[in-house]
Amino acid sequence: MAGLSSPGIGSGLDINGLVEKLVAAERAPQATQISRAQSSTVTTISALGTLKGALGAFQTALAPLSTLSSFSTRSAVSSDADIFTASATSDAAPGSYDVEIVEVANAHQISSAAGFSGGSSHAVGTGTLTIGLGTSTFQVAIPESQRTLAGIRDAINSAPSNNLVRATIVNGTDGAHLVLTSQATGAANTISVAADGGDSGLASLVYNAQNTAGYTEQRPAVDSEVRIAGVTHTSATRTIDGFIDGVTLTLLEADEGETHTLTIASDTSAMTSRIAKFVEEFNSLAATVGQLRAYTPATKTAGPLLGDALLRSIESDIRSQLGDRVSGLSGSYQSLASIGITTNRNGTLTLDAAKLKSALAADSDGVANIFASADGVAARLKGVLEPRLQPDSDLNVRSKRLNEKSVELQKQLATLDTRMTAVAARYRKQFNALDTLLAQMQSTSTFLTQQLDSISKIRIDK
Repeated sequence: MAGLSSPGIGSGLDINGLVEKLVAAERAPQATQISRAQSSTVTTISALGTLKGALGAFQTALAPLSTLSSFSTRSAVSSDADIFTASATSDAAPGSYDVEIVEVANAHQISSAAGFSGGSSHAVGTGTLTIGLGTSTFQVAIPESQRTLAGIRDAINSAPSNNLVRATIVNGTDGAHLVLTSQATGAANTISVAADGGDSGLASLVYNAQNTAGYTEQRPAVDSEVRIAGVTHTSATRTIDGFIDGVTLTLLEADEGETHTLTIASDTSAMTSRIAKFVEEFNSLAATVGQLRAYTPATKTAGPLLGDALLRSIESDIRSQLGDRVSGLSGSYQSLASIGITTNRNGTLTLDAAKLKSALAADSDGVANIFASADGVAARLKGVLEPRLQPDSDLNVRSKRLNEKSVELQKQLATLDTRMTAVAARYRKQFNALDTLLAQMQSTSTFLTQQLDSISKIRIDK
């Protein structure tokens, strides 16, 4: 049948097996060489990526130490956090202040004085309501379909221009009450309600300074009032900002006549955390570098960047910036060692927390200058790290070339496989020819044997 073949049927040879073994033997040296090169390339690419990640993490840890303002963090502590809380920026001067919360700003709230006996479905009236808050107003049309108390509430809340008040219904033993609440605090934000047109049923909802009979004031509109160091300050909100430079107070409860304490201080805990993070990330970087260039004699295994010149250069540049004294500084604190950061024999850093705490207490500005001055550790390390992490850096250029090499090796392997397919076809053709020849020879041999056997029988019979 056309298209079917049985290699070796004529000779008994395992032609397919022979072809596979010959092709494998011819392919193996080149394939092994390509595979080794590919494995080495991929390993190096991964190692460079790991190094870049560690350098990036270390650079991130440096950022909060790179400016003097980052060391000027302040803590703001209230002696009674139930009365007020506080926060401070670097502009705040350390100090202690007496604080008296006379009044806390409220949002105006009024409730209809008389209950509507029919509840939320009570028919009130039609017309137009003009609702004001301070100097702002909006109008609400109340048609026949929304003349009920619930309809009026919904019309107020859904009015497109209403961002001033919210309407709710509170049910009591005397009926339903319409409650209006200001969306803004402060004495200037008082609610007013006027009615016009319709069937005059909305007149019961009118409220202004001259006509307050229709509502009961549940919560007056008042400003916050606070006395700090004997000086009075008011605000329409519960936030007092700018009374003390760099300090924001959040008022929670009035406590007139009682004095509480606000303490502004340098936030040494935040500085300590940032410096500790710097040490932690450097040690992480040092561990990564150590693994990349390590060699284990017992197992004779080497790190992927053992002996790599680029890695040695980066490590050397970073370490050289740690031990040097910071130029331009005077006093007791001029180096990392002076504030408790020392280098161990294995290249990692150790932080003496007690020594750092003492240095911050004695001269926080001096500690800041070790990191953030023009020749500070952060600036010097930034000068080392930034060029290494730029798009055109040695690390990125090398990674790009290795990726290109990896693609080329994949192409070489594909080309080798294509060539081996052709080699296999050639071997199979040669063996098939041999198989055919052997089959013909076998047929001839069988014929001759039969002829000779016939001749010998003729002689015997005679």
